Amino acid sequence: MNARIEHESRGRIRLRLLQNHMTLSQADMLQEWLSQLPGVQRAIVHERTRCLIIFFSQSCRGNILNAISCITWQALSQRCPASEKSSTRTLTRRFEEQLVGRVLTKLLCSVLLPMPLRIAKVLWHAAALIRKGLRCLLTRQMKVELLDAISITISLLRRDFATVDSVIFLMGIGELLEDWIRKKSVQDLAQCMSFNIDRVWLYTPQGEVLTPLAQIQINDRIIVRAGGVIPVDGIVVQGEAMVNQSSLTGESAPAAKHANSLVYAGTVLEEGECVIQVTHASGQSRYEQIAAMIEQSEQLKSSAESKASGLADRLVPYTFAGSLLVLALTRSLTRALAVLMVDFSCALKLAMPLAVLSAMREAGQQHITVKGGKFLEVAAQADTIVFDKTGTLTHACPQVASVVAFQDYDENEMLRLAACLEEHFPHSMANAVVEEAKQRGLNHEECHSNVEYLVAHGIASKIGEKRVLIGSAHFVFEDEGCIVCTQDQEKFQQLPAHYSHLYLAIEQKLAAVICIIDPLRKEASAVLDALKALGIHHTVMLTGDSQRTAAALADEVGVDAFCAGMLPADKAAYIANLRRQGHTVIMLGDGINDSPALSEADVGIAVSDGAAIAQEIADITIAAESLWELVELRRISSALMQRIHTNYRFVLGFN
Repeated sequence: MNARIEHESRGRIRLRLLQNHMTLSQADMLQEWLSQLPGVQRAIVHERTRCLIIFFSQSCRGNILNAISCITWQALSQRCPASEKSSTRTLTRRFEEQLVGRVLTKLLCSVLLPMPLRIAKVLWHAAALIRKGLRCLLTRQMKVELLDAISITISLLRRDFATVDSVIFLMGIGELLEDWIRKKSVQDLAQCMSFNIDRVWLYTPQGEVLTPLAQIQINDRIIVRAGGVIPVDGIVVQGEAMVNQSSLTGESAPAAKHANSLVYAGTVLEEGECVIQVTHASGQSRYEQIAAMIEQSEQLKSSAESKASGLADRLVPYTFAGSLLVLALTRSLTRALAVLMVDFSCALKLAMPLAVLSAMREAGQQHITVKGGKFLEVAAQADTIVFDKTGTLTHACPQVASVVAFQDYDENEMLRLAACLEEHFPHSMANAVVEEAKQRGLNHEECHSNVEYLVAHGIASKIGEKRVLIGSAHFVFEDEGCIVCTQDQEKFQQLPAHYSHLYLAIEQKLAAVICIIDPLRKEASAVLDALKALGIHHTVMLTGDSQRTAAALADEVGVDAFCAGMLPADKAAYIANLRRQGHTVIMLGDGINDSPALSEADVGIAVSDGAAIAQEIADITIAAESLWELVELRRISSALMQRIHTNYRFVLGFN
């Protein structure tokens, strides 16, 4: 692929492809491929100018340029196949063309059409707006549509066709932008739901066959290996694996899967390999059921009137009252009609979007992505905030909380031994053990032999002549028949129940228990206090964890209430109940399991390193590094509402 460097600064380079034309699908493929290159922080492709803007780590510059020079469109299409559905880029292009087309049509009609034809065009479009006003009149609703219809009718009676034409044009542009935002949201959701998985390995008697996902049927068997995303709901029929279900169930530790275990679409296979028999056809998986709940909730949201329209509607009666008052005082129909023509909604619909855009830009500078001004307004009005636990109040990164030694063993020696065994079989809990040993400076030599790793169970090995086991309670006590010494029974009973446990046994006797915790964010308690100072009256934590684990964390962080053992539908139902009680609810989550609740809330907030679908469904996304963005969001949204009310008073007074 031939390209020329147009401009370069430290960490940023702009190149132009030396070709005459670039299609939208080529731009999508190239941008996706560039974003995946090592060292590339962000990539932007402009298909019209054929320019590539790349933000990168300085040390990777040569490798990135070399990769671009070596790649071909044919190779690119194989690595990043274009989606069958239209991309967001295609959708945006279509609406851009419609917008430009309307503006050009307006200009050309104003210049080229003779006056009789321009009047006929205005009358044709005005008729539709007048019909909307008549419907408001028939249903006894005093809305902006009624005021617009009366204003347009009066302008037509006064033969002020230019004013009517301008009003109709601006209304059409507003409707076009609203339609674009709605369709873009639906498109983003559809792309996110696809997992970006086009083909899977189909298990057949003749061997493995790479097959398009769309051709997979119920009872087909597919193979998923370590690091792969499970694309369908199904049952494990062969093999054992550790599956990360945190995005779907909220569990912080990977779940063991073996023969006859259920697995769900959208979860990640971290260790092992398994053959899965498909149990649900397209549209029936648990993942897609969650998506259906989201879409239903989004449709309900889209029917709500915007804040600006609400304020404008409330001003309509005052406009009519002012017109009648002037008529009564002056007996002049002309002056009364002049008051009626003072349309408060025009200024409101211009001033409020400018205020919202300013607030959204300020939020973006604070690493807060807001998908619409109405969500800032709701964030300012909210009195309740609901937190998911894993990945929001906590880091979703297991750490060793303590090591409890038995049989008079030294706890550091037990941790050293555990790290020696676990470092060869990395998973999240094993990584926590190894990292804790490093932090304590516990270096170890390879002193074990005959290592036997049982996926989803544990590790068995020998230290000298002694058999050593480490793993789950099921593996150590039930499968291997290990025991707790009599003198250690009381200590064993007092193990903190709100931790996850790794059991280490030597010669069939329990030697140590390593307590694993999903650590609380350091700033969590302070953030909750700051939110309460800014007007949040009620804080709630929802989690799929056990009652004891949830209670311990809720007490530590200081939430007002918590619920444990919550499924995705339970979280959504809980928030729906809060809203029925009259609360305005913010929901903060990061996983697929939080998506229904994010949609059910008045405003859903996702963490930027959470599940992709949670980020797409959420109304607002905050950075993963800190929860202080919540406080900043509340401050910005409150300032926005104050600015809106100031604009409201100014518009009223000025008119």
